[in-house]
Amino acid sequence: MKTLAFIHRNDTRFAIGDFYPVLSVFSHYELGNTVSPFLLLDHLGPGILKPTNLRKGVSEHPHRGFETVTLIFSGELEHRDSTGGGGIVSAGDVQWMTAASGVEHKEVFSEAFSKQGGYFEMVQLWVNLPAKDKMNPPRYQSLRKANIPVVELPNSAGTLRVIAGTYVDENNLAHHGPAKVHSPLNVLDIEIQAGQTVTLPAGVGDTTLLYLRTGKAQFQPEDEIFEEQSLAVMSNLEQDFEITALQHCKLLLLTGKPLQEPINGHGPFVMNTYDEILEAFDDIKNGTFIKSKVLEDE
Repeated sequence: MKTLAFIHRNDTRFAIGDFYPVLSVFSHYELGNTVSPFLLLDHLGPGILKPTNLRKGVSEHPHRGFETVTLIFSGELEHRDSTGGGGIVSAGDVQWMTAASGVEHKEVFSEAFSKQGGYFEMVQLWVNLPAKDKMNPPRYQSLRKANIPVVELPNSAGTLRVIAGTYVDENNLAHHGPAKVHSPLNVLDIEIQAGQTVTLPAGVGDTTLLYLRTGKAQFQPEDEIFEEQSLAVMSNLEQDFEITALQHCKLLLLTGKPLQEPINGHGPFVMNTYDEILEAFDDIKNGTFIKSKVLEDE
């Protein structure tokens, strides 16, 4: 079984556009290739949007070299980008945008949700692309709640949603997430009932990150307490690990094969070299940022 390497915590809240509060759970600026192939995780909310006729959110901005993955737990977003991709993203849905060679997009609360207001909570994950794929055509994937497999954990311990990758259940049945990915990785949205101990999957050599949205837990064999809104980084040795929910827990499990490539990130661009970052800024300035048409619009 894997053991806990360390727990990473950041208590600073900030705003991204009109989204507040936002917690920066981790980024490659702090943890480097320790989190590869993942780059960044932001927890937006929980918060309350007051009813408004304004379209609040984040205005149009560019990305290149990676993917943004937005999980909606409460609330509703409208996404539009330069590929023509987008639409309404509701609670339980996930949007998986591959910026690759370049995308400009905006994310705002939907018109209906803005007018009624209410509780919102979202998580945005950045996934790095292998060097060979960074300048591919962009792609947008709309992953609807109804198409994301939900698996019951053994002994009625909780549930697990397979967003990306594969989860093999106690009957040796494989459940595949709908997301199309560029390197071996898993994104699992998990709930564990209080008092239950579960075994969660992770391969030998995999980067293994566990974010606790809510609740309190403890790793097995007994280790330090895992508090909510903290990130557990597991050893890359051995496979799988056990965790006990001391309270009802909602977690996000990220596992993947490290890319083992240099990372050079600046703002909305993540490439391999500084020259590639300069090229992205030059393309913005020269009006040549959008390199190719969308690969697939789903």
